[in-house]
Formats: sequence, C-alpha cells, structure tokens
Amino acid sequence: MDVFRTLDTLRPTATGLDQIPAWFLRLGAPIFAAPLARLFHQSLATGVVPHQWNTAAIKPMPVPKIAAPTQPSNYRPISITPVLSRSLKRIVVREFIYPALLMPYQTLNFCDQFAFRPTGSTTTAIVAMLFAVRSLLADNDFVHVFAFDFSKAFDTVRHVTLAGKLAQLELPDSIYNWAVDFLDNHAHCTKYAGLVSAVAVIQASVIQGSALRDRPCVIHRHCR
Repeated sequence: MDVFRTLDTLRPTATGLDQIPAWFLRLGAPIFAAPLARLFHQSLATGVVPHQWNTAAIKPMPVPKIAAPTQPSNYRPISITPVLSRSLKRIVVREFIYPALLMPYQTLNFCDQFAFRPTGSTTTAIVAMLFAVRSLLADNDFVHVFAFDFSKAFDTVRHVTLAGKLAQLELPDSIYNWAVDFLDNHAHCTKYAGLVSAVAVIQASVIQGSALRDRPCVIHRHCR
C-alpha cells in the first residue's frame, strides 16, 4: 500500500533515461504496486541501487536561476533520474532518513537546522531568528546579524566524507549500504539533439532533484 500511495500521488515530472512517464505509473498503480514493492524491498534488503536508476541525464537546456539571466553562472543544469528511482528514494527518506535526523548522534547537532526537516521551513527559521534578536535586544542596545550564502555547496560534497558522516546516524545496516551504493555509483550522461553521451561516474556532488540530495548535504554542512 505504501508503494501504491507513492505511485498514485505522483505529480507530472520530467522523465529519466528509462522514458517511463509519471502519468503511466500513476495510471497503472493498482497493477504495478505489488511487483514494484518486491523490487524496492529487494533493493533495500541487499543494499544495492539498480544501475539504471542511479544514472542521471543532464537536461540539454539549463534552467535560469533568476528572472533575467545575463551570464552562464545565472543558469543551473538539471540532472534527471528515472521516476521510479526518485520514488524509492522518497520512501527511504521518509521511513529512515527523517527518523534518524530526529534522533541524531551526539556529534550531529541539528537544533539550528530548519531546511529539509519534517517540521522545518523558512517560516520557522525567521521566527527563531526574530525570537533570538528580540531576546538579545532586551539586554543590549543593538544586535549584529551575519548571514552567509555558501555557493556551489552541493557540487563539492565528497562522497567518501559524506558516507562517513552518514554512518553516525542510527540507520539499519542495509539502508546505510544502500545509501553508500547510491553515492558510489552516481553517474551522469548528457542528452542533446537526440544523442546521448557516454556515462561518466562522479565522486562528488549529489544529483539535482534527488530526494536524497538535500538531507545528506545538510549532515555534511553541520559536521565539516
């Protein structure tokens, strides 16, 4: 039923290299749910991510990051993995990663982390900041606020370092092995003008748009 609900609630999204669209999986959810559940279970139990699901296709046309882009740095490429891959990763995040983040090891402190958490949002971050500033103003004439924006954070995450920090979370061994396999076998190819390039394995960064992308990077930022 968990897999059925995942398929039945799929939203329109880009299709990966397998060319299986989200609308097709949603329409066939009553038929696909049982065999996909067995396949998902086998993948998680063995700690192995299917190679086809771990290969992302770089979108030929980059997406602008601002309303009126004027230079190459104003664009970002999009790497698209298969819809089934993203569905399985969302299940892993919901059932294992999120609970582990709620009870982190002593060396992992998420008390000031608001993004990519079940109860976090930009609103809660602003409320916490305003509360801290107002509390300090009760005994001080003024307060200095320093803000930093880390550029290219996801492009520089080393997989070997990230895997070591994931080991500090309370995750089942098979799920940890699955996450490590997900990182170790990352691969990209580029699609352009109907042609597909050779596949290249990468040892840093996390695929854009992946359900696992942001949560491990949050761990990396808080522990480096």
